[in-house]
Amino acid sequence: MPKPQTYSTEKPKERTVLVGLITPSQPEEKAAEYIAELDFLARTADANVVKYFTQRLPNPDSRTFVGTGKLQEIAAYVEDNKIDMVVFDDELTPSQLRNIESELGCKILDRTNLILDIFASHARTAYARTQVELAQYEYLLPRLTRMWTHLQKQRGGIGMKGPGEKEIETDRRIIRQRISYLKEELKDIDRQKQTQRKNRDKLIRVSLVGYTNVGKSTIMNVLAKADVHAENKLFATLDTTVRKVTYNHLAFLLSDTVGFIRKLPHHLVESFKSTLDEIREADLLLHVVDVSHPNHEEQMETVSKTLLEIGAGDKPVLIVFNKVDLYQPEEQFDDDLEEDEISVEKSPGQLLEESFMGRTNLPTIFISAKKGYQIEAFKELLAQKVNELHTGKYPGVVPYY
Repeated sequence: MPKPQTYSTEKPKERTVLVGLITPSQPEEKAAEYIAELDFLARTADANVVKYFTQRLPNPDSRTFVGTGKLQEIAAYVEDNKIDMVVFDDELTPSQLRNIESELGCKILDRTNLILDIFASHARTAYARTQVELAQYEYLLPRLTRMWTHLQKQRGGIGMKGPGEKEIETDRRIIRQRISYLKEELKDIDRQKQTQRKNRDKLIRVSLVGYTNVGKSTIMNVLAKADVHAENKLFATLDTTVRKVTYNHLAFLLSDTVGFIRKLPHHLVESFKSTLDEIREADLLLHVVDVSHPNHEEQMETVSKTLLEIGAGDKPVLIVFNKVDLYQPEEQFDDDLEEDEISVEKSPGQLLEESFMGRTNLPTIFISAKKGYQIEAFKELLAQKVNELHTGKYPGVVPYY
């Protein structure tokens, strides 16, 4: 008797091509890092990345981002390989989007739209969804003509989530009204959250900050015994989580916030103002760094610049180098270390502590939140910093519970 036929309900992943530029301000090495990060973003959005295209240009082409010849090369590949989507590693202008789509004949996304799509997928609370929706509308408004084309074809998939998919007849006036409404709604939520922050007990507030996917949520779970969602994906956490932490009877508030990224869309920074307020009003920032990432120093620089941009550049900082268990030590860290100082018996954490990263001007600790390496030492150092801040901010108030 023949077996009954089974059908897969899993939606096939969209075959995707990535496009980036090599320019004087973005040399080949940096362009390669950016395209690799774009790959991770695309895979986080559940795309099937099959090829990269890069071109060396003095500046992006004002009409088609890449040159005419390169665009024709991409168009031929798209047609021959049944490509569903092409993603560009920069924000495209409305005219560039129209011209590129006309030439390639498939779905076109830029880096901003891809990040917005990931945010739309990961927003869990009504507050986060409101922030993402506002950012999407701000992005959509100048690109309305192009988006109508998508809506008429009723396309779905990556980059098509959120506003605009429901009503084809949406026009600029309705979108502007919706933007105004969402801004007022966020203002109301901002006021409520500000009141909540003011009404909290006289406790020191500590905020986890860092590049996306460095392990902030895992550290939150370790310190606060919380069940914050942690996953090896970019922007797995969007909603700010605040927990009361008690260590040796010393209490403080710990918040986990959205991760930063290079080329973070302006629309998102504006829309997530309230989420970032949690960082601005913190007494201490735990700057978490994925020390196993080959470009962790550049990621640290991105975070530092973003903190300056949002007005939190003057906060006390504790640098937490995470994922030391995944770090692959080099033969020699720097010229200051002699060959006989480097022992194969030393752990990656010990080697890192002896390296240049262990001699920064800021308090620093090397841990593995997932494996438990140096967690107790981390808790002791954090408690010491919290106690010092509490004594200075709330003299006479005992922070012990």
